[in-house]
Amino acid sequence: MPDDAEAAKIAAARRGIDLVRPGMRLALGTGSTAAHAVRALAARFPPARIDCVASSRATEELARSLGLGVQPLGDDDRFDLMIDGADEVSPAGDLTKGGGGALLREKLLAGLSKELVILVDPSKLVVHLGDRVPIPVEVVPFARGAVAQRLASDGYRVSARRGRDGRPFLTDNGNEILDVAPARPIDDPAATARALRAPVGVVETGLFVGFAPRVLVGHPDGRVEERRAGGPARA
Repeated sequence: MPDDAEAAKIAAARRGIDLVRPGMRLALGTGSTAAHAVRALAARFPPARIDCVASSRATEELARSLGLGVQPLGDDDRFDLMIDGADEVSPAGDLTKGGGGALLREKLLAGLSKELVILVDPSKLVVHLGDRVPIPVEVVPFARGAVAQRLASDGYRVSARRGRDGRPFLTDNGNEILDVAPARPIDDPAATARALRAPVGVVETGLFVGFAPRVLVGHPDGRVEERRAGGPARA
């Protein structure tokens, strides 16, 4: 029996899959909620009816294990829909992502998608990005120390992400992650994203600004609210 948080994620995932139609080309996100969506997708559609690209090896392995076909990203790929989770969602629809370490590929696929659908439980709704979790920043390993020092001097609390073995966490791109906590609420996510990307050695940040996603907020009782940037919640 899933706990309340998992039940809420499952509800959001199932509603998200309601938006999928046979023949669509889909981009699949990474993380626990995205994984629920992959399972729901496999249960709903025959593998031959859905064409997918995954944002991580973990998502690709899960999708393949469930019988879904996953293709590599093509040079001219575009997607009807990207289904993903988020670590934070602001009232403006801006996001913090990257808890699963796939932020670069997720941002690339989101930019290639006609619509971005974000699946969350209510705990992910925040007033300001950075309120709930630090901002992931992907860096090349050679530059990690220098970038960490630069960001710390700018007033951020910086920690290098570690894997379960205690070694530096490596993304699927072979890069490392710095988790960067702001000293004060982020009032201008776009400006903060630019500032975090400024040091040489930064590859990408987990601030997703301006994507105007459709946000589906699941609840433990199975209800799902739909939110659009700046608009009221709808059941």
